Amino acid sequence: MRDETKCLHSGYTPENGGPRVMPIYQSTTFRFNSTDEIAAVFDDPTKAHIYSRFTNPTVDAVEKKIADLEHGVAAMCTSSGQMASLMSILNLCQAGDSFVSASAIYGGTVNLFAYTLKKLGIECIFVDVDADEDEIQAKIKPNTKAIFGETLTNPSLQIFDIEKFAHVAHKNGLPLIVDNTFATPILCKPIDFGADVVIHSTSKYMDGHALQVGGVIVDGGKFDYTNGKFSEFCEPDESYHGTIYTRDYAFAPYIIKARMQLMRDFGAYPSGHSGFLLNLGLETLAVRMERYCKNAITVAKYLSNHPKVESVNYPGLEGNKYYSLAQKYLPNGQSGVMAVNIKGGKANGIKFMDSLKIASNEVHVADIRTCVLHPASATHRQLSDEQLVACGINPGLVRLSVGLENVEDILKDIDDALNAI
Repeated sequence: MRDETKCLHSGYTPENGGPRVMPIYQSTTFRFNSTDEIAAVFDDPTKAHIYSRFTNPTVDAVEKKIADLEHGVAAMCTSSGQMASLMSILNLCQAGDSFVSASAIYGGTVNLFAYTLKKLGIECIFVDVDADEDEIQAKIKPNTKAIFGETLTNPSLQIFDIEKFAHVAHKNGLPLIVDNTFATPILCKPIDFGADVVIHSTSKYMDGHALQVGGVIVDGGKFDYTNGKFSEFCEPDESYHGTIYTRDYAFAPYIIKARMQLMRDFGAYPSGHSGFLLNLGLETLAVRMERYCKNAITVAKYLSNHPKVESVNYPGLEGNKYYSLAQKYLPNGQSGVMAVNIKGGKANGIKFMDSLKIASNEVHVADIRTCVLHPASATHRQLSDEQLVACGINPGLVRLSVGLENVEDILKDIDDALNAI
């Protein structure tokens, strides 16, 4: 099946006389006919659902759909994108280990990697997203266990050269983890370019409707964890009946280990109702992404020629630094998000935002509705103009997430707001 069909049919097939729409299994527990059957599921959690702290039939169907879309072998949903990021690293690293991450990633992930994981004894070594292979190689230590990057960064819109980082990772026997949130599997499938694990904040385009927070981890199923660097995958897990993941679950050792160790202990799993809502978003993901991208390139071209706009950062524009990588990894569109620098600095950025009528001023992105955020007056409001520039943020920068409204209405709203300056 192609993506549009997978969005509608993967993961759930109705039984004869069963519900056409995937049902909500709003239950914490599941009944068995005997104690032996329960014991068998504790020995092998892939046999059945036993408790909704780590599996649920509704969420399971969504996981299968996302894995199919990403060309992976298995997936595990989490309660947030941040938890997906955390578990993707904790599944490989323990105290005393390190991993390499591109520096151009979501700000919340930077904080998680640089500060919180440091408290757990795990070192994150940052490298410039545009670094060459020698520079990336220089960051790798004997205790390095993974490389991490973000396909299309939030909010700087830089593009991660997946094949370049994958080549360095695999040369060193390391898996490559890619956050594919902004691209979604509709625009880019990182596993096809060499990624071994893919994560998402499903709160963004996958959900699409700003209804519920969530995340997901997808196992590419190709990495060899028996290469001598990952003993936890190859030696008996005494916390789970001596399971050896690479032997007992060779088809997807990464995701099974994550579920049997991390999800079992953390319980950061979405409810059946959350899985149902996410599936509704996934069913229209392919058609929505096409419209987001079509509207966004129209808006980006308009803004790049407006006299009150200093610059527009959108990789789909010819002349953008990442245009060639965009054509390689995201040829069918580069999402609906762009960074717009309004002339006149912070005051004009705020005036523009406050003058919008259709676009919502909110701390969210990748919604069906157009929304905007002004970092200098919101997420980075504690910084002076000089400090903002030092962080790479123009005081007049506005993150614009183009929605699904009629593009002429979006342009009229933007034009009226710019004229109000």
